[in-house]
Amino acid sequence: MGYGIRLKVWGDYACFTRPEMKTERVSYDVMTPSAARGILEAIHWKPAICWKIDRIHVLNPIKFDNIRRNERSGKIPAGKVKTALRGGDVTLFQDPAEDAVQRASLVLRDVCYGIEAHFELTGEAGPEDTVEKHYNIALRRMRKGQCFHHPYFGCREFPVQFELVEGEMPASCCTGEKDLGFMLYDIDFADEMKAIFYRAVMVDGVIDVQRCLGFGGVS
Repeated sequence: MGYGIRLKVWGDYACFTRPEMKTERVSYDVMTPSAARGILEAIHWKPAICWKIDRIHVLNPIKFDNIRRNERSGKIPAGKVKTALRGGDVTLFQDPAEDAVQRASLVLRDVCYGIEAHFELTGEAGPEDTVEKHYNIALRRMRKGQCFHHPYFGCREFPVQFELVEGEMPASCCTGEKDLGFMLYDIDFADEMKAIFYRAVMVDGVIDVQRCLGFGGVS
């Protein structure tokens, strides 16, 4: 925990989709730990490390907005891609006039979060993979605004702006305690992509993820 980081992230829109909504996208009230981990991995990730989210600070008021977007109803079949790789003559594009569908989304607007996290070394770590090395790399990239790919809030069309918090985390505008119910915690890719949920409780704008995991349980 001595090698933890504090990161401030913000953007115009965010959508952390509830998995129980099949057709129309409906966002959770706040960012999920898996989305926070995805932001950190976009900045610095190697097989030798695994990011763990400690706390999520909700810095701006929770505001929703209804939007409509044109989405694709499908994707290019994998069989066509394999045929093209073998030199076959196939069409590798989607016709927007045929595949586009209009869907409504309930998204978050004007979001700003603080992420407190640390990382642990994995079984893939080698002798050269020290905690100090990866900690300093992560700090340098966060200070310079560098990333492997641009992070986003749930959907790629909602980009994230980020900056390293060197001192104390900014104060949240939220007060009191709010039970957010069961939220997606992460996906267990080793167990057939099993979804893991946890009971999220926000106190004065702060979700203590590790505490919620310990007291609220995981399902």
